[in-house]
Amino acid sequence: MTGSRSLTSGLRAVQPEAFGADPSGERLARIRRSPNFANGAFVNPEGTRTRPAGGSALDMAKAFFRKEDRARRGPSGTVPVHPTTYADLARPSASGLRLTWMGHSGVLVEIDGHRVLFDPVWGERCSPLAFAGPKRLHPVPVPLAALGPVDAVVISHDHYDHLDLPTIKALADTDTVFVIPLGVGAHLEYWGVSADRLRELDWHESTKVGGLTLTATPARHFCGRGLRNGQHTLWASWSVAGDEHRVYHSGDTGYFKGFKEIGAEYGPFDATMIQIGAYSEFWPDIHMTPEEGTTAHLDLQRGRPHGVLLPIHWGTFSLAPHPWAEPGEWTLAAAEAVGQAVAFPVPGQPFEPAGELPTRPWWREVSLPLKREWPVPEITPVASREDLDLVGES
Repeated sequence: MTGSRSLTSGLRAVQPEAFGADPSGERLARIRRSPNFANGAFVNPEGTRTRPAGGSALDMAKAFFRKEDRARRGPSGTVPVHPTTYADLARPSASGLRLTWMGHSGVLVEIDGHRVLFDPVWGERCSPLAFAGPKRLHPVPVPLAALGPVDAVVISHDHYDHLDLPTIKALADTDTVFVIPLGVGAHLEYWGVSADRLRELDWHESTKVGGLTLTATPARHFCGRGLRNGQHTLWASWSVAGDEHRVYHSGDTGYFKGFKEIGAEYGPFDATMIQIGAYSEFWPDIHMTPEEGTTAHLDLQRGRPHGVLLPIHWGTFSLAPHPWAEPGEWTLAAAEAVGQAVAFPVPGQPFEPAGELPTRPWWREVSLPLKREWPVPEITPVASREDLDLVGES
């Protein structure tokens, strides 16, 4: 037994700190009691393939290194960034709901007098190594310290492009509360966040932060940071409800029927933040295409165009074979096809869903042109304002 502990300690000493820590003790016991944990791992709501099958691994490698496609996987010019200041963010929103996309999946949500920061990644690379791995394609819009006080930091899962060691360490000494899926607290405690500031939730569990109710909702994805992928930390999407407004953050997820159930129980939402980038035919179950993301938004809104869709998980890192600008173009086409309002802010540009939306396709100014017929949702729902009011009251 002593030898085993020494070996474990030795392995921990040589592995990168960014790998984090495995759940243990009461945290592990709670994981094993979860209805979403079976046969030694968390399981998805629907059958999910997380790795290419058979010969597709070689095909995937060819797609990533194909010379003629490589130039399109990044911007051809400088990505515009809005020069957000502390004064901008300190000014109260007119409507009580304001969103600021910080790039990738990071969003600052100011909702009913509270501030929630989703999946903040201020590091230069989404990688356990400082010198290798996907590098950001634009600078962070605002220094982390200039955001001002944040009531809650919400993490969707423990992948490097969502749970960032430098960012967590910078937030570790603040007063913010971390709202996280089951098991992720092991990483945060290892990095210096005190246990009393962790709210660790299973799917459909909720916690209160001030006047907000934050609920972990299902997602179709997977987890893992180290060489081993034990599936001992959960992944989640999130519903946040205040006195007047509701928002939804998808985290990373493949499309699944559960969006309708989430919408029925926790929606409709004033705004959704939906993953529409880093998709591929090689991993169709764990990331959505823009067509699927738009359909997911409609499911969350009980089948009708409602609220505002904010596309996330694109623009900041190149993580898939598709062209860099494709998620923007495809989401624009899919949303127009169903009459859904969609916001396209540049990173760092605050907007209010109830106000004037940023809709300029800014990526066209810094990318090679794309010529394609975009698949869009088959349904084209049309709803009157009276219909939507009835949906909200049901």
